[in-house]
Amino acid sequence: MPIYDFKCRKCGNEFEQVVKGDEAPSCPACGAGDTERSFPLSAGVSTTRTRERARAIARARAQAVKKEKDHAHQEYLRKHIEDHS
Repeated sequence: MPIYDFKCRKCGNEFEQVVKGDEAPSCPACGAGDTERSFPLSAGVSTTRTRERARAIARARAQAVKKEKDHAHQEYLRKHIEDHS
């Protein structure tokens, strides 16, 4: 059974509860049965904007890795030429 985050509509208390299916528990602070399931901030929503942002971040990281590899390769070639000349 999963643990869900809930918020009481009456007193505003936020709490976690293990529940079955779609049942809504009562608030442990005030006892009201008027609770709603809330989603934690870590739950992300994928939109065109967030996908583009993630793609841009990944592209920037890939460019940095490529630059580092190219630099290392140039160093290797330079040292190889120095050693074998």
